[in-house]
Amino acid sequence: MTGARALAAIDVGTNSVHMVIARPVSGGSPEILARERVPVRLGTGGDDMKLLMPDAVERAVAALVEFRHIADAHEAEVVAVATSAVREADNQGQFLRRVHDEARITVEIVSGMEEARLIHLGAMSAVPIAGRPHLIIDIGGGSTELIVGDHAPAALARSLKLGHIRLTDRFFDGGVIADGAVKACRRHIKSFVAHVAQEARDIGFDVAVGCSGTIAAVAALCAARRGETLRTVANATIERADLNEVVADLISRSTPGERAAVPGLDPARRDVIVAGAILLRQLFKALGIESLVVSTGALREGLLLDRFNRRDRSRDDGLHHLSDLRRSGVLALARSYHEDLIHAEHATDLALELFDETQEAHGLTIADSELLEAAGLLHNIGRFVANSSHHKHSYYLIRNSERLAGFSENELELIALVARYHRKSRPVSSHREYTALSKPDRRRVRVLAGLLRVGIALDRTYRRAVKRVHASVSEGAVTIDVETAAGADVDIELFTARRSASLLADALGRTVDFRVVETSPERQRRNHPANGPGNATPRGLRA
Repeated sequence: MTGARALAAIDVGTNSVHMVIARPVSGGSPEILARERVPVRLGTGGDDMKLLMPDAVERAVAALVEFRHIADAHEAEVVAVATSAVREADNQGQFLRRVHDEARITVEIVSGMEEARLIHLGAMSAVPIAGRPHLIIDIGGGSTELIVGDHAPAALARSLKLGHIRLTDRFFDGGVIADGAVKACRRHIKSFVAHVAQEARDIGFDVAVGCSGTIAAVAALCAARRGETLRTVANATIERADLNEVVADLISRSTPGERAAVPGLDPARRDVIVAGAILLRQLFKALGIESLVVSTGALREGLLLDRFNRRDRSRDDGLHHLSDLRRSGVLALARSYHEDLIHAEHATDLALELFDETQEAHGLTIADSELLEAAGLLHNIGRFVANSSHHKHSYYLIRNSERLAGFSENELELIALVARYHRKSRPVSSHREYTALSKPDRRRVRVLAGLLRVGIALDRTYRRAVKRVHASVSEGAVTIDVETAAGADVDIELFTARRSASLLADALGRTVDFRVVETSPERQRRNHPANGPGNATPRGLRA
């Protein structure tokens, strides 16, 4: 892997925008080339962070433009994610478009669960906890993530709407402590934390790890009280007794100005440190923590590792399969709603074959095929709610699931919409979720939903009578050869496929027709998986 292209991982957080640039090293940890952090205070609000304020947007865009210049200097590929503040903002679309146009960076919004997963990867990369039962705490400006496990994936991952900026705006306006504010803040935190703390204690952990600027700041305060100056917060510890003293000192100083005299306190955190320290102390209390180790690895380091791993998984063989992480989440969700995976897998395999065979016409990528695969395996889960309008129920269940790790918010939206349009109404301008997509994403949904409709139709009787499909593409037409077992009756499948093909035809700008090709005994032998690699190896997920 020596000489592989560097990667710049950017975390657009509620309080700060961070970037780390690294190059993969064969058999070792990535080589860090640069680290950057710019405080922008992008999120505001004590409850939901509904708006990104203009001055904060300007700061964030300027920071990301500078990050792009630095990444280009390192000839690094750029990947960027946004968390709580952008995730909740009504004007997120305007912000993302500005970043794309001015900084040439595409920012993916990650869900709280995906944020927790990436934090877990990052924290484990910096502290030797793999194989040991551990708890990880990340306190951000808008949310706090709690992860429990002994390896990845975690046994428990939760994202709570508790962050040092959110709590400051709600209880300590301007960083000022009013009468009763500390008590009210503690009570509010307790109401959020109680249930997940019980879950974490039930699973159990031997070591507690903390990551984020807030926890690093508290570690520096604890060290200063002991008369120490930390050269680095990496693997520093926060003891419960020290934390109690730090919190008591901070809440005795009612204004940011008074906190200027606190040894070891970063001036930029004088207004928000009270809320962050109180939150950490309440977590210590609820979770029974006596000592916590600070990790310098967090979301952006996890993002680096995740993307390096994706690079390593070669897809040049043309076979479609989701990563192990995505696979386990998709299958777990399907099984939880009693999905018929035999039909779902076969219909999805047919749709994926058509994806390959029509690539000349649609021009989509392997990454898009992963979205098709996930949508295909989950398209019918809405039947668990009701058969009527089950495609709409499938959309809701996918969009609101906490099981689908490894997907960005945008990817989850696309998967849910492709599943939603597997039957009945095609995408139209009156559908709010569809029209909210970018123009390229709207086309992705039409193409993928069109392919899925045909794949489902070709297994209409659930008999797997259609074995494989092939397609020839010309300037104005797509002809799909339907390969069947000798003597199989596929009249119903063909009738349904022709009736379902209009969405695909419109998306590809070509007519779509079907013809039956009976599988000869020789072709059956050639296509059997046992006859060597590359010969009709099944694609899609397998239980």
